[in-house]
Amino acid sequence: MNILFWTLISPVLYTYLIYPLVTIALGKRKEGNNELFSLDEIPSISILIAAYNEELVIENKLKSILKSDFPIDKYEIIIGTDYCSDRTDVIVEEYAKKNEHIKHIKFNTRSGKIKIVNSLAELATGELLIITDANVFFTEKTMESLTRQFRNKSIGLVDSNMKNYGMKTSGISIPEKTYISIEGKLKNAEGKLWGTMMGPFGGCFAIRKSLFTKIPEHYLVDDFYINMNILQKGYLCINEPNAIVYEDVSNDLRLEFNRKLRISAGNFQNLAHFAGILLKCNRISFTFLSHKILRWLTPFFILFSGIVLIFIFNDSMLNFGVFMAYLAILGIVLLDLLLLSLGVHFKLFRYLTHFISMNTALFIGFFKYLKGTKSSIWKRTERLQQ
Repeated sequence: MNILFWTLISPVLYTYLIYPLVTIALGKRKEGNNELFSLDEIPSISILIAAYNEELVIENKLKSILKSDFPIDKYEIIIGTDYCSDRTDVIVEEYAKKNEHIKHIKFNTRSGKIKIVNSLAELATGELLIITDANVFFTEKTMESLTRQFRNKSIGLVDSNMKNYGMKTSGISIPEKTYISIEGKLKNAEGKLWGTMMGPFGGCFAIRKSLFTKIPEHYLVDDFYINMNILQKGYLCINEPNAIVYEDVSNDLRLEFNRKLRISAGNFQNLAHFAGILLKCNRISFTFLSHKILRWLTPFFILFSGIVLIFIFNDSMLNFGVFMAYLAILGIVLLDLLLLSLGVHFKLFRYLTHFISMNTALFIGFFKYLKGTKSSIWKRTERLQQ
């Protein structure tokens, strides 16, 4: 029983502590790609945006692109609006009338992000695609930094460097930002070491159009699907720290839990689809297992190790200490949820709540995946949360 316990808990320690620490440390000693396009050499670009009820952010999104230092004759913006019920269509139309390189594709029924991205990719004329969300804002150098990497013909996907704003102590924005920041460093290291970055932050990334694979319309996590297909085709996926973009970070625990619930079901869709990669025992299977699969299975490891611990906590002082730690974490999370409802906030407590909430979403998401998903039509996360 003791061996079983440590067999169950070791993957959690590995995927959340050992693998990130070692990989990030090794990545700091490795240079990234230095085979770069100059600005005038970069091929044509198509920027694809799927938008649903984005009136709060879509104008600032377009402004951030149009303010870019990138030559205006080398890119087009294609926006697919998903039967919006707010002013999104009106705002996009106003910009399309003033800028001939903005194309507005209006969907007259709810279609879902996947169907829209697939449709926009078919219409795109650029050699490179930038797939980006409406609430992710560019800097003047974002487009150049993302696309100049593609001079290296072995690179198929380049991810941006996500920065968050709107931090608040009243919710989960601070632990969410911390998690995203560490993930960014880990993905950058994976790209530099092996070219096997495990999934871009879906808010903004660039790919070669020739490598775009039509995404199954019932899939819930399109960015990871695209990433893994490119790796399977023998190309590299990397992260570019200088391609900075900004996104308002989620602060509401309930809303973020629902978002992660959808993503979790999508994770298991991708796991089922790409599980065969593990049999190849190569750099892709190593990073896939270390960074993704073990994390997706972490709630099961925690649950079953906790059950085993009930039977062995009296066997040794170590076991008893671990058992008390389990109880303490559970107690702290329950206390933090109570304090949250009362408007009282402790940062350290909120980190534990964030971790447990994330793994609870993974656990429930697994059963949502088993139940089956027939549509990717989404209710997007509320923007500019308080």
